[in-house]
Amino acid sequence: MLPIPTLAPTDPPQALPPVSRALAEPNGLLAIGGSLSPDWLVHAYRQGAFPWFGRGQPILWWSPDPRAVLFPAEFRRARSLRRSIRSRGYETRLDGAFDEVLTGCAAPRAGQPDTWITAAMRRAYGALNRLGLAHSVETWRDGQLVGGLYGVALGGVFFGESMFSRDTDASKVALSRLVDECLARGVELIDCQQPTDHLASLGSRPIPRAEFTSLLERLADPARDLWRP
Repeated sequence: MLPIPTLAPTDPPQALPPVSRALAEPNGLLAIGGSLSPDWLVHAYRQGAFPWFGRGQPILWWSPDPRAVLFPAEFRRARSLRRSIRSRGYETRLDGAFDEVLTGCAAPRAGQPDTWITAAMRRAYGALNRLGLAHSVETWRDGQLVGGLYGVALGGVFFGESMFSRDTDASKVALSRLVDECLARGVELIDCQQPTDHLASLGSRPIPRAEFTSLLERLADPARDLWRP
């Protein structure tokens, strides 16, 4: 087994090793350290890696194999979700409350008292949002934010990071809006990172990491900005 590289904050993003060197156990661990600067994050996402680490830990970079993805045309709107969209009085918005969505995603959850969305992560994705690269999709009801998601958009890929819900189906309604936006804008791929039963029920499926990185080579061009109005 190759050792996991430890990177310095002053290292260039190109110091991140190729994702093919990620460990099989724990699945996808690629490197330790580096930086959460916009240049680092954009380079990592385009290579197929993302940061994920707990409070008090160093930056950890991951690229699991297989990779969970959602092709927008394969999204499954169950009857119950269609009913929620139609009758629960929800409104969806884009980039109307990015910081508030991060707060919602960072809130403690059942069986998960701590959060990986640390202050450093919030600063990092806030910087990407100000650059027009990180975006939120929000679900509102009666003027209150009740659900949402956020992620990074590079070319024809939306890299989903996290979602939250405070009302029935509110996060699914936000995902439904994201899918509609992707279809309208020509975004061909939503990265879901890790397979889960919840995401699988909505149409996500695992693909080999090599297939995922091949798609990124074709689609994840930050100069091809499909998210701006």
